[in-house]
Amino acid sequence: MIEKFLNKITQGDCLKLLKQIPDNSVDITFADPPFNLKKGYNSYKDSLKLQEYLDWCESWISEMVRVTKPTGSIFLHNIPKWLTYYASFLNKKADFKHWISWDAPTAPMGKSLQPGHYGILFYAKDAKQLKYYEIRHPHKRTRKTKILAKDYGGKKSMLHPYGPLVSDVWTDIHRIKHNKFRDEHPCQLPIHLLERIILMSTDENDIVLDPFNGTGTTAIAAKRLGRQYIGFDLDKDYVSITQQKLEHELPISKIGECWVSFYLDEVVTLRNNDWNYLKDSFYIPDKVEDIDTTPIILKTKNNISTPAKIKSISIHHQQFQKTLFEPTGEYKQNNLTSKNTIAKKISR
Repeated sequence: MIEKFLNKITQGDCLKLLKQIPDNSVDITFADPPFNLKKGYNSYKDSLKLQEYLDWCESWISEMVRVTKPTGSIFLHNIPKWLTYYASFLNKKADFKHWISWDAPTAPMGKSLQPGHYGILFYAKDAKQLKYYEIRHPHKRTRKTKILAKDYGGKKSMLHPYGPLVSDVWTDIHRIKHNKFRDEHPCQLPIHLLERIILMSTDENDIVLDPFNGTGTTAIAAKRLGRQYIGFDLDKDYVSITQQKLEHELPISKIGECWVSFYLDEVVTLRNNDWNYLKDSFYIPDKVEDIDTTPIILKTKNNISTPAKIKSISIHHQQFQKTLFEPTGEYKQNNLTSKNTIAKKISR
């Protein structure tokens, strides 16, 4: 039954579609549901009454737990207000692992502590069987001098060359704030947020399910990292956007045989147990203490096919094709406007 959904984005009500997924068949489930804050979704009314919203949430959360394998993980992203309710639902069915605080300051809001983070609940279907990998992110450095932003005092000899283990507070992944990077969706997440979650909880070819697919961040992250994906969304336009984006994605976020998360051709997340295989791919200072002032550099940056490079090549190819087959002013004047005629003229 699961095969008809595998590596596809299916339009429909997530509750009805989840009921068609067999028990214990998905490696991780991730959900970024509507926040019930009157956001402008295309096909969903984001303003339910409190109990109606909570009942609905409990229903799809129960289905997420049911379809997740005993070795699998459940991740829920939302504002803290709703996550407290989600936790009460999950505590009955799964094992709490972490409340991940994703640093994301917002505009001032009235007489209260100012919201400064989104939460991501991390639960195990069964903590004793959980598949989990420690992950690392690069050292945080000052913008101009590139020295370590954190003062490690006399403990610099203990520094890991690449960077520290990731904690449950994520400050190095930023929200998508600029319209030129956004799709037509009110709550788009950055791709490397999902890549981090996928790297720490799955292996190659594992299945990642997102019942609120939106414009496809989870599915794209899964495909880039060599995982299989299942996506559901109520809106046909969001489904279409995702399908078009997936057509241009390849499973290429890796160095050698190790899957990593790239951002602008820099490695932003890697698995701790992959470091022994990856370290030869970096220029690393001879003395550990020198990491304080000298960032490690990827040796083969120019030869690695990263998502950013693939996109750049695709755009260049499209522009080249456009230039090759569009009539120039000279050809227009001579009425040589057919593609075949122009192609023949260029080939001479």
